Formats: sequence, C-alpha cells, structure tokens
Amino acid sequence: MENVTPWFAEKHNFAKPNDSRALHLMTKCAQTVMKELEDIVIAYGQSDEYSFVFKRKSNWFKRRASKFMTHVASQFASSYVFYWRDYFEDQPLLYPPGFDGRVIVYPSNQTLKDYLSWRQADCHINNLYNTVFWALVQQSGLTPVQAQERLQGTLAADKNEILFSEFNINYNHEPLMYRKGTVLIWQKVGEVTTKEVTLPAEMEGKKMAVTRTRTKPVPLYCDIIGDAFWKEHPEILDEDS
Repeated sequence: MENVTPWFAEKHNFAKPNDSRALHLMTKCAQTVMKELEDIVIAYGQSDEYSFVFKRKSNWFKRRASKFMTHVASQFASSYVFYWRDYFEDQPLLYPPGFDGRVIVYPSNQTLKDYLSWRQADCHINNLYNTVFWALVQQSGLTPVQAQERLQGTLAADKNEILFSEFNINYNHEPLMYRKGTVLIWQKVGEVTTKEVTLPAEMEGKKMAVTRTRTKPVPLYCDIIGDAFWKEHPEILDEDS
C-alpha cells in the first residue's frame, strides 16, 4: 500500500526528513485495516508505504487477489481521510490522497521473511540518506542539488561521519520508528474502563474501574531481519494459520 498522490507531502507541509504525525497516521490506518480484516497476521510500514501479510490459509473474498487489493486500498484511503484531523490539527486536508497496491503470493515463510527483511533494510538505507540530506539542506544551507552531489558515492559510514562531525547527530540515537519502521502484530492489551456496578446489599450502583483484555494490532519498533523476532512470535508464520 503506497501513497501515489503527486507532491502530497509538500503540499501539506510535512516535516523533513520525517514527520511523526504522518507516520502515526499511516499506522492508525493500518491498524484500522487489520481490525477490519482479521486474517492479517502482521503488517510493516515505513514512509508512505505499508505491507500486509494474510494468513497462509485465509479464505477471505474466496482468495480473489483483486478483492484483497481493492478492499485494503479503499479501507486505508478512507481511514486516512477520516483520521487526518486527529494528527494534523492545524493543517487542513487540501485534497483526497490516493493509494495503490498489489497482491503477491510468496511460496514459503522464508521468502516472506526475506521480503520483510528487505523492506526494513530499505527503510534504514533511505532514512540514513534522508537524514543526512536534509541536515545539509536545512542546517548547512546547501541546495538540494548541492546536497545530492555531496552525498554521491558515499557509503553508510561516510554518512554517519557527516552527521556526527558536522551536525553532532548520532544516527543510532535517532527514533527507532524512523530507523526501523513500524511492525504491527496482534497482542493482548489490558484496557481500563469505568462502568457502574451494583454491589450486593446496595441500592445504588458505584462507578468502578474495570480492566478488560482485548487483542489489538500493536505497533512495535524492532528488528525483524534477525531470527529473534520470529522466535519470539512463532504464531505469525504458523503453518496452520
């Protein structure tokens, strides 16, 4: 799932290199999609993209790829508009965003893990570049073309050195959401609500805090390239799921 509306970020004054409002809005939309389509076992998002993984044996929409794509895209786009004001209080939505998507069937769990690992590696590469690029533009006064020329041919170590030596930025201390992207998985969450309860031998009810456990899509900012994540959450790639 990807925002394909030209110049959307520029027209809506997104902060560079990362706008936490936009990233949290994307995650809210992804959570809404997962709540609507509970056969999604994991989702991964970065920048203006989100990937959704359905259960291997999911029979939603009789496994028609076109239905998967249109339903996810429409739910995501409508949620983006619906929740916009919750994250961009002072920035009106100037025009509707557009999202596209595609459905891919991977032959094995390992291939799927390789795909998600590639997405997270891509997040790191892009974010490191953008962090240096915008530091050069915003703090050193370079033009975008000059910044691009300065970074041409540089390796990750070179970019880290520029950040630290010229801007006193330790890239490893940047927020994990920017460096790792966002992983959404189902987890049990305790929710505290207040309700009126009538106790024995009492005429009037009393308001009490009640904790209820619900399973919800929860955001994590962690490494999914190594094996630790998958060993901790084996249910995600369960052969019977």
